[in-house]
Formats: sequence, structure tokens, C-alpha cells
Amino acid sequence: MSRSLHLVDPALRPLLEAWPTFSLSAETLVQMREREQLLPFEVDRDGTSLEIRTVPGPAGAPDIALHIYKPEGLAGPLPTIYHIHGGGYVGGSAAQMEFLVRPLVKALGCALVSVDYRLAPEHVFPAAIEDCYAGLRWTVDNAEALGLDTARLGVMGESAGGGLAAALALLARDRGEYSLAFQHLTYPMIDDRTATASDPHPYTGEFIWTAASNHFGWSSLLGQAPGGPDVSPYAAAARATDLSGLPPAYIMTGTLDLFLEEDIDYARRLIRAGVPTELHVYPGGMHGFDIMPVGDVATAAQAARLAALKRALA
Repeated sequence: MSRSLHLVDPALRPLLEAWPTFSLSAETLVQMREREQLLPFEVDRDGTSLEIRTVPGPAGAPDIALHIYKPEGLAGPLPTIYHIHGGGYVGGSAAQMEFLVRPLVKALGCALVSVDYRLAPEHVFPAAIEDCYAGLRWTVDNAEALGLDTARLGVMGESAGGGLAAALALLARDRGEYSLAFQHLTYPMIDDRTATASDPHPYTGEFIWTAASNHFGWSSLLGQAPGGPDVSPYAAAARATDLSGLPPAYIMTGTLDLFLEEDIDYARRLIRAGVPTELHVYPGGMHGFDIMPVGDVATAAQAARLAALKRALA
């Protein structure tokens, strides 16, 4: 018997049928990656362009692909979102998020650069975050030619992409080479210790992204069991002890998302560190609840995201 189905927003239940939950493991990873290619999202390409560029990766590592979206008919320099896709650190791709990012580019009149980073378990930390940093480097270094406004450049990601976005904000602050205007984190996967919690939340993580999948995702990224004493904050941003000097943050999650408590706690700590922070927690929302505009809660989450990005890019 389900422990939390009665708490799911009724309008979101069809999403659970369309996107059945299964636990991720080494055996099911191939199946998940194949299934991701078949996600039934229509892409509205009207009014936006896409250019895919292959650019240098980190020193000694392979090149990476950047998907560069722009609104048609707008002259630069354009405010820019540097986007990092989700997938539990073990799946996903920039192309799979086209359905989400093209409407943002059109509505916001901004450019969006989405990075394809190396996935775990084939590539453990720090492969993914260093790929993201290399893509940011190329984007900033080539901003003038691309027609991008680096003063209005921020980072955005969902789930594991939100975790990488938060880690990239930390890495950019600490290396001091590039300045980010904002970090926009959608149910970010930022704390490996959630995978080993002795007192797990009784109602989160039943749907879409489960505790078992989370343990597999973190184990894959870290190349070892999660929850250990010396996990880098550039792998799990919640491990950072100093959050001061980070760019303004927007964090969104749902009350049934496995990442609920780690996300609320990260927002609380950002606020205590003097970082302007906006936190949204949506009742009855599970992981990924906002992907389809079904019902008031998902629609409200989409509208709030758009409004926050509009302010951040202004």
C-alpha cells in the first residue's frame, strides 16, 4: 500500500501513470538510458535557434558539446542561462531538455547554453563538474562572438543538474575566474548524506526518484559509498561549510520530493550566509512534478520559475 499517494496533488496523478517509478541499479541503468530517449515531450522550435558546438573539455579530457539556443530576431548581447541537465548523475542529456529550455529562451528573450557532461558510473567525480566548468569557460571566453552578456550570466539546473549548478557556483566563487549572476536550482540533488540518513522522511521519495535510486546515483558519482567523511562540496554542494559570497539563489522543490529536506536546509544556510535566496516548496509535488503543465501546482511552479528567471536576467 502506498504511503504517500494520498498526499499527491490529484492533478499530478496522471503524471505518475505516464512516468512509472522504478529503482535504479547497475542492471536497470541501460534500460533507464534507453527509456530516456523515448520521453514523450513535444518540442516547440518556433522562434528559437539551436547551434551545437564541440568545445575543449578539461585539460587531458575529451571535448564536450554545448547546445546554444537563441531567440530569433533579437540582437545581442543577450542575457544568458548556463544550463545543466538532470538525470541522477548517471543519465540525461542536453538534447532531452530541449522541450523545457526552448520555451524559456523564447519567453525570456535570452540565450541558453546547455552542456553535455560525462556521466557516472563510467566517469566518476570530478569529471562532470569539470566538464561543466570547461563549458562555462568557453562560453565566457567566446561571449562577445556569440553575442552574450556575461554580466547577466547565471546557472540553472534540475535535479542532478541543480546539484551541478550549485557546485559550479561554489567552484566559480573559489577559483575566482568567472562571476555568476544567479543560481536557479530546481529540486537540486545536493547532499549525498540523504542516501544514508538514519531517520529518513516518512513521505518523500516514493515516486519517480527513490531512496534506492538516490543511493545508486551518489555511489556512481563518487565512486564509493555515499555519506563518508570527506566528500567534496564540488560533488555535493551541501558539504560546503562556507556559503558566503555565492550568487543569489532560487530553490524549488515539492513536499514529496526525496530532496525536500536537503533543499530546504541548503536554502536556510544560504540565507544565514547572507545570500539573497528565494525558496518555493509546492504541496503535493513529487520529483519532476513541474515538467508537464497539469494542474494548478505545476502551473504555479512554471510561472514562478519564469518570473524568477526574468528578474535574475534583468
